[in-house]
Amino acid sequence: MIHVYLDDLRPCPRGFTLAKNVTECIMLLQEFEIDTLSLDHDLGWNSKQTGMDVVIWLVQQQKFPKAIYIHTSSPSACTAMYEMLYAVKPDELRLYPHPIPDDILVQIAQGQ
Repeated sequence: MIHVYLDDLRPCPRGFTLAKNVTECIMLLQEFEIDTLSLDHDLGWNSKQTGMDVVIWLVQQQKFPKAIYIHTSSPSACTAMYEMLYAVKPDELRLYPHPIPDDILVQIAQGQ
């Protein structure tokens, strides 16, 4: 089981696997069981894809990690991503419209 961090600019937290784009993120979602997924929305000036494309894939495939955090700095994108996931999420999925708290980052970095 792995933790995935989708972002094109921010440094990847210790204990996470970095996906710099939608293609990499979906590949990881297909190949591994994901514990924690942290999503950015905007993925570069030239990218036509966003974190919302990952959300749409998750909803269409009905394949969810154990927890999803939305760490985008765009409030409107965060709301849209959160609402789309919340509408279909299974009960066991923990969904948060904010970055991963420091205490959780420390636990993941320590392999807990």
